Amino acid sequence: MSSEKNILVLNCGSSSLKFAVINSTTAETVISGLAERLGSNKATIAIKYNGEKQVVKLTENNQHLGAIEYLVSDLHTKNLSNSLTAVGHRVVHGGEVFTSSVIVTEHVINEIIRTSGLAPLHNPANLVGIQAAQKSFPTLPQVVVFDTAFHQTMPQHAYMYAIDRDLYTGKGLRRYGFHGTSHYFVSQEAAKHLKQSPAETSVITVHLGNGCSICAIENGQSVDTSMGLTPAEGLVMGTRSGDVDPGLIIYLMNQFNYSGQQIDDLLNKQSGLLGLSKMSNDCRTLEEAVFGDDKKLKEQAKLALDVFCYRVAKYIASYTVALSHLDAIVFTGGIGENSDYIRAQVISQLSILNIKLAKDLNEKARFGAFGEIQAPDSQFKVLVIPTNEEWVIAQDAARLSESK
Repeated sequence: MSSEKNILVLNCGSSSLKFAVINSTTAETVISGLAERLGSNKATIAIKYNGEKQVVKLTENNQHLGAIEYLVSDLHTKNLSNSLTAVGHRVVHGGEVFTSSVIVTEHVINEIIRTSGLAPLHNPANLVGIQAAQKSFPTLPQVVVFDTAFHQTMPQHAYMYAIDRDLYTGKGLRRYGFHGTSHYFVSQEAAKHLKQSPAETSVITVHLGNGCSICAIENGQSVDTSMGLTPAEGLVMGTRSGDVDPGLIIYLMNQFNYSGQQIDDLLNKQSGLLGLSKMSNDCRTLEEAVFGDDKKLKEQAKLALDVFCYRVAKYIASYTVALSHLDAIVFTGGIGENSDYIRAQVISQLSILNIKLAKDLNEKARFGAFGEIQAPDSQFKVLVIPTNEEWVIAQDAARLSESK
């Protein structure tokens, strides 16, 4: 194994930290892991190395910084730090300033801070990763890959809001879209699976995790996506509401004196699966309750998941409008890759498009499985493709650090 092209990739999400050391030439993963349920009393960090997996419980107050500090210490212990040539970071929002990946500078840091209001659950977490990596590896180039970059090909009629045009030209208020590295990666993998050129492949990619989004990809390019100015628009998510009537916000402010911060907390941190179920933002917990014995919890969990699945199905159907043809629907993300229940509930509501699942194939498509899950008489293919945002980030980090 050559160590000359090893890249440390940090992907800080709203409640998780995915990480890996990847050889950007061979795609070999040297070490990888996931810190999840950060900020809760169930937070853990799991590290896979040399075929072995170690899981460590994190204290609740550690959150993202504690997970990163633990990872850096582990890399030093395993003598992997000296093999790194760059650190690649996922950053959610680049606004209109960044349309591609860049090397971190003071200007880049300031712009990420400036756009944090557009991604309040993510950009601050992304910055923690960048600053911790700068402190731990001060001589390595740091590269950021923006979630918004892939969606810069959206046509104007897809990204413009029907509000005063001056708010776009003067303040940049428009739809940007997110999860770009994930949508890009799985669309490329779908094209390979279908034995087509990406430039000839049109798919609807469905990224379902704590954050959720859908993307219509026409001949390899993003032409519409469900998230907008911020990651709060679109689907129901773990703690985010997704689409709501703007009048709801005005009503809460005028009738109940909600402040801007209270509205922000409500829509980003207290809504979605958590708000509907009053139990959890974790799909696994809600699925357990649906099949459990507690009638009240069953009803609460089922309602949350029913709303979640209905919104996904509705978006999939609507995104056929953006495409000239449809080669496949692709599920990815933690929920999309692992929840046969969610996939079945979503596809069952698309019978008008004659899309059907094979029950046995759907149930087997979990824990890294890749493949088709549609029934023989389904009009369109349905794929489950594990996302690999880290690989996309590693490639960009290697390219930019070498050019520097």
